[in-house]
Amino acid sequence: MAVTARGSTFVALLQDMASDSRIVDELVEAARTHSPDVARLPAEESRRHVSVLLAAGLAAFERMGDPSERDFAEATRLGADRAAQGIAISGLLSGVEAGRTRALEIAVERGRGAGIPDDVLLEVMLELGRYTGALERHVIDGYHAAERELARGHWEARTRLLRRLLLGEQPEPPAEELARWGLRSEGRYHCVVSDVTDPARLSAYRGIFGSVESRVAGLVPRLPAAAAADAAALVVAAPAGSLAEVPEVYELCLAALRTGVRAGLRGPHRLVDLAGETALAAQPLLAELLSAELLGALKPADEFHRELVSTALAYLDRGQRLDHTAAALHVHPNTVRYRLRRLPEITGMPSIAAESGERLTVLETVRLWWALRTWLGRSGDTSKLDDGWSRG
Repeated sequence: MAVTARGSTFVALLQDMASDSRIVDELVEAARTHSPDVARLPAEESRRHVSVLLAAGLAAFERMGDPSERDFAEATRLGADRAAQGIAISGLLSGVEAGRTRALEIAVERGRGAGIPDDVLLEVMLELGRYTGALERHVIDGYHAAERELARGHWEARTRLLRRLLLGEQPEPPAEELARWGLRSEGRYHCVVSDVTDPARLSAYRGIFGSVESRVAGLVPRLPAAAAADAAALVVAAPAGSLAEVPEVYELCLAALRTGVRAGLRGPHRLVDLAGETALAAQPLLAELLSAELLGALKPADEFHRELVSTALAYLDRGQRLDHTAAALHVHPNTVRYRLRRLPEITGMPSIAAESGERLTVLETVRLWWALRTWLGRSGDTSKLDDGWSRG
């Protein structure tokens, strides 16, 4: 569409508006009135943007063709600036829409006052609305592009800081860098690691998170209630400690996370609750030697041998309680008695039946439990592994 002779009067009117400081002030006031977020910015900042957008709008309107990207560079920049200033997109659009509406109202008032016919006003206002709609879209595009860039920059900065803290990389972060992310050198924080790749799934944990060694990890001043956490995401959290302790604690959390993954755990878990299994999993060769020494006479392919081991494991998991073991395995207590008697007869390992008159010591229990679990896992019959320890 080209500017018609009748529309040229309206173009002159718009030129006057663009150069009128009172009009600029009125549009700024409209934006600040309808958007508390914009009102927090210095008035001069808003005035500068309005002046530039009016001038760019006039240039686009005079051509009356398809607007080029060049016409909307200032609109895109406005959106990017507001994203960097922390203005919410809803607040930004409220301000833009208020200024746009007021500008159109003033243009109509002045056009009628200048005697421009209504059909010309309608024609030109439709074209002007086309431009202002495109302007708003570019403001939004600029905002979201900057928002993505800022998020990426913040994520990368957090990740760099966390690598230095969790991996003990040098140099140590200065106090001002820690403060930027809400940390204090004398503070105490929980080290948190997870098997998820999307940090949004850890939104219940209020702290600093990043991607460290291809997994999400972070530091938080306090842990959320278990009910608030994502039940499908495996998370391991350590007790609160100083930043100086973080590298060693992080390694322990990783070990516990690997243990949890192997056991099929989900949801939040405390590092200390996984301490026993994690410590044992750190010595796989010792586990194999122990299992071979105590249970070498058993054949993994023999179903009866697997039943003996799974029964003994369930028995130890339940505090050497015959009745609890029978109930868990859905068998008669006499069946449990028989299996517990046959296992030492075949293997030569010490009796674990409390009915024999002597209970195992704590260390004897751990040694036998470890051997039984290792053998059963090696046999490939993981369906018989009793993971009662992981249900807490």
